[in-house]
Order: sequence, then C-alpha cells, then structure tokens
Amino acid sequence: MIRLLIALLLLACLTGTAVAADMEITPFRTANQSPLVQIFGLPAESDATITPSGHFTINVTQDVASDYTVSTTSREQIILDGESYRWTLAARYGIGSRFEAGIELPYVLYGGGFLDSFIVDWHKFFNLPQGGRNYASKDKLNFAYYKDGVQKLRVNRADSGIGDISLNAGMKLYEAGDGEYHDSLVLRTGLKLPSGDSASLQGSGSTDFNLSLCGSMNNFTEWGALGVFGSLGGMVMSDGDVLRDQQNNLAGFGTAGLGWGPTPWISFKFQVNWNTPLYRDSSLAELSRTSVMLVSGGALLLPADYRLDIGVTEDVAVATAPDVAFHLGLSKRF
Repeated sequence: MIRLLIALLLLACLTGTAVAADMEITPFRTANQSPLVQIFGLPAESDATITPSGHFTINVTQDVASDYTVSTTSREQIILDGESYRWTLAARYGIGSRFEAGIELPYVLYGGGFLDSFIVDWHKFFNLPQGGRNYASKDKLNFAYYKDGVQKLRVNRADSGIGDISLNAGMKLYEAGDGEYHDSLVLRTGLKLPSGDSASLQGSGSTDFNLSLCGSMNNFTEWGALGVFGSLGGMVMSDGDVLRDQQNNLAGFGTAGLGWGPTPWISFKFQVNWNTPLYRDSSLAELSRTSVMLVSGGALLLPADYRLDIGVTEDVAVATAPDVAFHLGLSKRF
C-alpha cells in the first residue's frame, strides 16, 4: 500500500495542474469482482452528485481481479482460480436541476492471467498467508462448484464478451455548500438486464433492480479537502441461470469511506464495500457469507479536468471477494 501511495504522488508531480478549487473526495466506482457476484446488479456508482442539466459525465473503468480459493466440506467443494477483467463504459446525462439518467456497458474477460507469481511473492515478502496459492498451478482458469456429488458450475476456458447492460437514474434530494463545504444526498436506482452469456459468467441471466441512498460531506480547509461518503441500498433479483436453486432474490449492499486531498490535484482515500450473500444453502464463505472489501488508493486531477482513480481492493472477509483487485477509473464531465 505504501508503494501505491508513493507511485500516486510521483505521478501527480508529473501530471498535476494548478486549479482554483480543491478536488472533492468521491467514492471509487467499483464493486465486488468475484466471478459469482459481479454477474449481478450490485451498483458500482455511489457518487452523491448529480450531473448538471444538459451535460454528460463519462466514466471508463477497468477492474482486474485475481481469485484463488479452494474450500471443501463433507457436502460441498468450490474452486475459484483465475483472473477476471472488467471494462465498463458508463454515461450519465443531467436532466433539469435534480435528475440524471445513464447507461453502463460492461465487457468481461476471464482467463488464467499473469498475476499469480506476483501475488505469491508479495505475500512472501510481507509474510502474509498464501491460502494455498503458492502450491497451485500458476496462471490457470478453473471455476468449479460441487454439491452432494453433483457438479453445478464449471468454467475452465478463457472467454470474453459483453456483460449485463444496466440502465440507471439519480435524483438529488439535498445539496448545500459554499466555498468552504459541500454536502449532498442523492437517491439512485438501477435496472440490470440479462444481456451477457451466463454460461461463461459474463452475466447472471437475471433481471436485477437496485435502489440506494448516497451521501457525502466535503470540507475545504487550509489543510486541503477533507471528505466522508457512504451509501446504503437493496437489490431485488429475478431467478437467474447461475446456481439457480441456491440464488437469493434479495440482497443488501453499501459503502463507507473517507479521504484527504492535500493539494487541488491529488487525494488519498479509503473505502469499505459490503454486500449480503447472493446465494443460500451453503456453508462455504464464497457463497453464503457477507462480503466486506477494503479499497485503498487515491485520485489525480489531470489536464483538461480529467480525473483518474487508482485503487487496490483486498478481501477483508476472506474468500468472499477476490484476494486482490486493481481498479482504474477515468472520468470527465462534458
């Protein structure tokens, strides 16, 4: 983590530009990247600001996640070994003074990847538990789940394709501020459509609807920008194609975070994401335990008001999310 923050600072020194106002602290635009979770409609967007009327906000994000977990009980076995790459193009358009509408187009790729050796060495250097990754075959793809002697899931061939497309909207509930502070509260909703191939885990086969309340408070002081943010929501899902008889139809989710921007062109922030289980009738953490993740990193304000988020995600609740995921997000308002 120290190396990431140093890299952010060095990059900022090379690319930063002087601006009149501090950069607001905003959430990372990412969610749980587990191959059995990202197929559903957990929203990545939890920003508490609405795009101004007649303008577009464009986000391009990339999430690279490395999974390795093997769990076995007397009735079940799950193997999640591989890497996922998710690219998302999202656009939001401001309508009037309080509303916005948007769309998200994801592209998902699964493969053996290349991060296994790096992660093994990283864990060894910091004396972290390997979880068996150091004994497993490197850079292989194998997602499998067995219950009562029946194979219920198997993905072992690299593949890619369009994921499940989402339509979303936001409504401003409250906003106040001046040059010293900015507080806001937004109601967000999203509808995920079953456009991706569920057999390849590019989609779930379900139609999902989510509703969330997102808030933030930013203060601009002589020490820079100080911000806190959070969200709380719920999601309802129709029956999908992946582990259909064990899928939950309701789930809760949320975020909480804080950050500090010492200059107008760089900020450092930490964010916790959580979601309740999306599956039932299992004693495995990968399926039936609440997921908690920590996202650490920061944001850079680049020339022409482009904003770059850089984050690293770790599974605080072990095995409920990928061991590690790397997030890049580029945004711009037009």
